[in-house]
Amino acid sequence: MTKKATEELKEIRRRITEIDNKMAELFTDRMEQVKKVGEYKKINSIPIYDPEREEQVLKNGSERIQEPELKSYYVNFLKNLMEIARRYQSNILEGLKVGYSGTEGAFAHIAASKIFPTAQKIAYPGFKKAYEAVERGECDCAVLPVENSFAGDVDQVNDLMFSGSLFVNGMYDLAVTHDLLGIEGTDVKDIKTVVSHPQALSQCATFIKENGLSEMEYSNTALAAEYVKEKNDPSVAAIGSAESAKLFGLSVIARSINDERTNTTRFAVFSRVESRASNSTNSPYFSLMFTARNEAGSLAEALSIIGRHGFNMRTLRSRPMKELLWQYYFYVEASGDIYGEEGRLCLEEMKSCCDMIKVVGSYGNIKEQKI
Repeated sequence: MTKKATEELKEIRRRITEIDNKMAELFTDRMEQVKKVGEYKKINSIPIYDPEREEQVLKNGSERIQEPELKSYYVNFLKNLMEIARRYQSNILEGLKVGYSGTEGAFAHIAASKIFPTAQKIAYPGFKKAYEAVERGECDCAVLPVENSFAGDVDQVNDLMFSGSLFVNGMYDLAVTHDLLGIEGTDVKDIKTVVSHPQALSQCATFIKENGLSEMEYSNTALAAEYVKEKNDPSVAAIGSAESAKLFGLSVIARSINDERTNTTRFAVFSRVESRASNSTNSPYFSLMFTARNEAGSLAEALSIIGRHGFNMRTLRSRPMKELLWQYYFYVEASGDIYGEEGRLCLEEMKSCCDMIKVVGSYGNIKEQKI
């Protein structure tokens, strides 16, 4: 290599070092912002992984690079950068305490683990106990089921949403698969009795009927699996998750015995602090509860107001109010920014036909995960 070429290489490397120094400063600045986002997510009980946000970052980043041969390298660079950011935020959220109803291995525990993989999970005997633990500050948030595609609403959780003080900061649709669990060496033909939560039993009614099995109800699927393990009887099996089988040392005798292959349970994340989604969030959603005045047409008018302001309702359900005979409250899930100008006008207008209006939560896209 000539002296001139050597000097040119030195200059190129000097320039690369300058760029590396600037990148180090920018990386430090970026991680400071990542830390702030992580702290915000912890306070508001928001999961670390946001696929819509990451997809948008990659799209925007790709558009900034004009040289076609560099685009894929830059996208990979951003992917690595976001993975580093998630790991950094995971350390921040490690102290997060998440309550759920049931026991370890139950679907609620699995859902909480999927949504908050690094957080400390705390089991409570019932929805109300988990909800109240967050109200007391014993937990940062609670992951509770609000609806099942097969069995319908979870009434007690809906009542807690109506009467309680917590906000919904996220909704997650989790595809649930029921397996038949038994002691090692058990065959389907050996089984006489199947044990599980009433909803799980109803969701597997065809399999149970075809195999002539008797049913035994248990408070949740994980406890049913534990019961089968302790009983150690090949004639008794549980309906539950593959995770429960691993946890209690059972074998999966038959997989996916649900009547419906699209069995989905929607879980909500409840927190003391409200996290307001806006139109800057991809397809924001909100949950709203209200009581209509005891006047002809008041319910129809309330729903009409919501529609007139451009909000597309995806869920509408009613529940009787325990303290008032023949009185109902209504739950609406809709897409749009309830805290934008149209939302403000909508809520103001609804006061003319509603006695009570409560925004339960505002959040981004409803996420889908598999159990």
